Amino acid sequence: MDKKEFDKENFKEKLEASGEFPQLYMFKFIVPTGKESEVAALFPTHEITTKASSGGKYVSTTAQAMMQSADQIIKIYEQAANIEGLISL
Repeated sequence: MDKKEFDKENFKEKLEASGEFPQLYMFKFIVPTGKESEVAALFPTHEITTKASSGGKYVSTTAQAMMQSADQIIKIYEQAANIEGLISL
């Protein structure tokens, strides 16, 4: 199955309209259990909170990071897209 392509320019415009940079940005992802360390690797200097799903197959991960620009946020999402089974929220 092809990964859904997102409109990077539209997303960038929305991020830039959301406020001034730098800003604290919250990243939320759902990954299959066992993949949470791959998400944590995207945020080596930030605390990651995790919560297992009721069935135990998935883990929700949340990270807050100070981002300097919309491009920096987009770069994180592009890197995260390489994690198998990841869902971005």
